[in-house]
Formats: sequence, C-alpha cells, structure tokens
Amino acid sequence: MDSFLFALVVVFLTSTGGRDQLLVARLSVSLGQSSALLAVAMAVCAMTATVMAYAGASISAMLPGPAQQMLIAMALAIAAVELFWPVKLKQPSEPTRSLGAIALVLGVRQVGDAARFAIFALAAATVLAPMAGLGGALGGAGALYLGWSLGESLQRGLPLRMIRIVLGCVAMTVALVVAAQARMSAI
Repeated sequence: MDSFLFALVVVFLTSTGGRDQLLVARLSVSLGQSSALLAVAMAVCAMTATVMAYAGASISAMLPGPAQQMLIAMALAIAAVELFWPVKLKQPSEPTRSLGAIALVLGVRQVGDAARFAIFALAAATVLAPMAGLGGALGGAGALYLGWSLGESLQRGLPLRMIRIVLGCVAMTVALVVAAQARMSAI
C-alpha cells in the first residue's frame, strides 16, 4: 500500500507542468473539453505507467543488490534532468482531431518524462511493482485531468517552472543519496 500511495503522490507532483499535461491542457482548449480526449489521455497514461513499472521490476530482478540501487539512482537522476529541462511547447496552428495521433504523441512524451522514470525507480525499489504502477497511473491520470479541466489557466495560475526545478532538486538529491548507499554497500 505504501508503494501505491508514494507512487500516486510522486507521479502527480512530477507530472505537474509536464509536456503531457500542458499538451492535454492546450488540446482541451483548442478542441474542446471532450470526454474522448480525456479517455485517450487516461488510457495512454495507464499504458505507459504499466510499461515502466514492468520494465523497472524486470530489470531490477536481474541485478544484485548494489546494482539495483544504482539502477534506481540512475532512473531518479534521469527524472531530475528531465524536470530541470525547460518545457517549451509550440502552439499548433491547427491541432489534429485524430485521437490516434494524440495518443501516439502523448505516449512518446510520457515514456521519457520524469514521472515515468519515477515509476520505473519505484517499481525497481519495491517488491510490489504492480502497486507502484497502479499508483503511478492514477497519479498521472490525476495530473492529466487537472490539465484537461484547467486548460490555459493552468500555466497562468501556478509557477510551473519553479515547481519543476524544486522537484528536480529533490530527485537529484535522492539519486545522489541512493548512489552513495549503493557505493558503500558494494565496498
């Protein structure tokens, strides 16, 4: 249960201001707040969370203890770098109405984002990887729902860049601590 709740909170926070959330927010303004757009966003979120949880658990199971810790540290460091990276989305002149194209773009954006690497790290660190995946899927879905419902006011209402920098600092600090612990246990 702890891995579920921790993944839910971590993924919701790291998805705040992310490329996928802002894309859904912009599409909900330009295409209207359609339930189909929200359903596609939620389905893609569940799929990418499942893939990353399975990948984290599978790769971690093949490694000895200190190497597992280094894998977790690397995933968290990648998440931190992605959080530090500025989010600059171009406003599409004519956004697509194809739900398949929207799903593909969202999926590609999500597989490499900080929230999915957090799911990967949590699944690698816990014995209950499916719970980490489920919590991550719900946390990501909550962030996408927030983007869908707030639309353009999301960017105006919150200091998204500052939130992402603070979360990046936290992720990098945790990555360094986990890497130091792995190094000490290997000696």
